[in-house]
Amino acid sequence: MKVCIYGAGAIGGWIGVKLAQAGCDVSVVARGATLDVLKQQGLRLIEKDAAHTVKVAASAEPSDLGVQDLVVVAVKAPAMESVAAHIAPLIGSETTVLTAMNGVPWWFCDGLGEFAGKRLSSVDPHGNIAAAIPSAQTVGCVVHASCFVETPGVIRHHQGKGLILGEATGAPTARTEALVSLVSKAGFDATLSQLIQRDVWFKLWGNMTMNPISAITGATTDRILSDDLVRGFVTSVMLEAKEIGARFGIPIEQAPQDRHAVTLKLGAMKTSMLQDVQAGKAVELDALVASVRELGAMTGVPTPFTDALLGLARLHARTLGLYPAA
Repeated sequence: MKVCIYGAGAIGGWIGVKLAQAGCDVSVVARGATLDVLKQQGLRLIEKDAAHTVKVAASAEPSDLGVQDLVVVAVKAPAMESVAAHIAPLIGSETTVLTAMNGVPWWFCDGLGEFAGKRLSSVDPHGNIAAAIPSAQTVGCVVHASCFVETPGVIRHHQGKGLILGEATGAPTARTEALVSLVSKAGFDATLSQLIQRDVWFKLWGNMTMNPISAITGATTDRILSDDLVRGFVTSVMLEAKEIGARFGIPIEQAPQDRHAVTLKLGAMKTSMLQDVQAGKAVELDALVASVRELGAMTGVPTPFTDALLGLARLHARTLGLYPAA
């Protein structure tokens, strides 16, 4: 199987090495220092005390790599407009695109009955992403793992091996069953989802608060939840999101307090958005928070607490030059 990794960061690099070890013909779209390392040394994964290096074809130009059987898109949401503008040479009529990303994706509404076909302007403002990557060829992937880039082209796996896969447009198909089988053989804990939007939403339910609050304050998740006032604010945002989910058919059975307890067990976690702020990288506010606000408007759920969170986080990021100006 020809597989292209579009975005060889922490998650994309991890998936790429494992699929190469499973016998896939892996290539990578990369730029800058990462591209140089991939060409000279290959893609490297460190797991516990073991290190694995695989040779991959790598280019900054997708046209150099040609049509693929599977394209794994593992970039930060702010990069998706650029990906959409360049991904066409990788996609043929039989290509599957697997999205391994945080937050609400552009295809989110397409598996939700009466909401199918509605475009989320917060994540795909001009419709360019949907036009470039059809939902019918897309499989969503929710990642439950922790990896980080040690140096360009070198990924360290910290914990977790979970991948939940599901069709962007609805119920499982033979395609998704085959993908689950493939990634299972590659060593992932793979699960076939009956409705991938449910898994996206449940993961987002915790991420949409911890990420921006940590980015604003510089605090790890344990410190955020140890402050009574901040924890109360987080709970209020989560209750808004819980009601939104219920309106489009994805009820969450947990109470916010249950999720807080799970997060606290993880200890002093530094969120990905805080890491991005500290590294001077664009933040994923639209996919994590603005999309929830838009879905609230779509379903008729008032979102005053989500609005406050978005406004503060957006202003903070704009002040640092990490979010587009108004």
